[in-house]
Amino acid sequence: MKSNIKIGIIGAGIQGVSNALFLQKKGFDVTIFDRDNPGSQTASYGNAGHFSPYASVPLNRPDILTDIPAMLLSSTGPLALKWNYVPKMIPWFLKFIKNSTTKKMMHTAKNMHQILDLALPAYDELFDEIELEGLVENKGILYIWNNNDLKSRQLEIDVRTELGVEQQLVNKYEIHDLEPHIKPIYHAGVYYPYARHARNPKKILLKLFELFLRKGGKFKKVNIQNIIFDDEKPIFKTDTQRYFFDKVIIACGAFSKKISDKLDENIPLDTERGYHVHFKNSDHLLTRPVIFSNRGFGITPMEQGLRVVGTVEFGGLNNPLSKSRVKNLINNAKYMLGDLPEHEDEWLGFRPTLPDFLPVMGPSKKYKNVYYCFGHHHLGWTLGPISGKIITGMIANENTNLDLKPYSSSRFN
Repeated sequence: MKSNIKIGIIGAGIQGVSNALFLQKKGFDVTIFDRDNPGSQTASYGNAGHFSPYASVPLNRPDILTDIPAMLLSSTGPLALKWNYVPKMIPWFLKFIKNSTTKKMMHTAKNMHQILDLALPAYDELFDEIELEGLVENKGILYIWNNNDLKSRQLEIDVRTELGVEQQLVNKYEIHDLEPHIKPIYHAGVYYPYARHARNPKKILLKLFELFLRKGGKFKKVNIQNIIFDDEKPIFKTDTQRYFFDKVIIACGAFSKKISDKLDENIPLDTERGYHVHFKNSDHLLTRPVIFSNRGFGITPMEQGLRVVGTVEFGGLNNPLSKSRVKNLINNAKYMLGDLPEHEDEWLGFRPTLPDFLPVMGPSKKYKNVYYCFGHHHLGWTLGPISGKIITGMIANENTNLDLKPYSSSRFN
C-alpha cells in the first residue's frame, strides 16, 4: 500500500527509529527530527543492552516503600537523590506511592507483560532486514542475589509465575557453572534462557537507522521547539522553520515532556538518571549479562568491554554527573568480579519514567493527529519495535486484540 500521508517523528532513538520503520512498511512517508545525530550519547547508546521480555514486575510495588530509606542511606545502594531536585520530585513521588499498592503493581505488571511478550518477535521483523554481524547474542540473562533480600525476590518470582513468565530458578552451583568468574557473593538466582543482549546497542540502532534512510526516510538534525496547528494538522516549529505533517509522533524519551507540556497536557514524566562505565578488554569474564539484585546493578559483556550499568538517581535533566554514582558502579563491579583494569567512559543517561511505570503510547488527548510514544523507563531498548508497531497500527486504523487503554495519556487527567 502506498500512502502520501506525511508523518514527522521527534526522536532518533530506538523508539523513534522503530516507529519510522514500521510506518514505512505500511507505505507512510516519514521524516525523523532530532537535535543530535542518531546513536549519540543518549539512552539508546548507553543502556544495558538487555532484550528482557520477562521484565514485567515494575518498581512500583508494596515492598519498595519500606526499602527506599535504606537504599538512600547506603553508599552501595541502587538509589540516590540530587537534593536540589527533591522539591521538584515531590509531586511525582506522591503519585508513585499511590501507585505502589499490590493492585496497581499487578495492573502494571499485566500490561507490561502484554507488550513484553511481543517484544522479541517485533525485533525479529526488523532484524530480518539488516545484517546483524554477531551484534545480538542469545545466551540468556542471569539475576543473582544473596539471602538478605529474599522477600523482594520472592515477590518478583511469584508475580512472574502468575503471569506465566518462563523462569528458571538456579542455585549457587548452577550459577557457578554459568558464570565461573563471579566471586561467591550469591546464594541463588533466576536465569531467563530466552533473553538476549546487544554487543553494541549504538551499532544496532545505526543499522536500523540506515535501513530507514535506504527505504526513503528523511532525517533532519534540528531541535523542534513546539508543535502548532493549521486546522488540525500539526506543524513542527524551530527557531527559523516550519515543517508540515498529517500526523506526528513524540518519541524523544525523557525530553518528551518539554513538548507535551506545551500541548497543554500534564503528563507526569520524570527521569531516572542511569550511569555506565566500561572495563576494556574484560568482556571474556562473563558470557551473558548478570544483575546483582541486592545492589541493583548489572554487567553486560559488550564490544566496548564489560559495561557496568545501574543505579537510579532522581535529579532531573540538568544536574551534572555524580562522581559518587560512578564510584559506586566501579566498587560494585569489583565486588562481583575482583580485580579489574582502570575504568573508562563515564556515562550518564536519562530513563523516561512515569509514576505507574507504564509507557504512554497513543494519541494526545487534545490533538488527534499527535501521538505519544515515551515513558518506557528501564525497558525502552526492549520495547522499541513493539511500541513502533503498536503506534503504526493506531495510525493505520488497524484492529488489534491488545488492550491499549492502559497506555493512554488520559489516565493522568
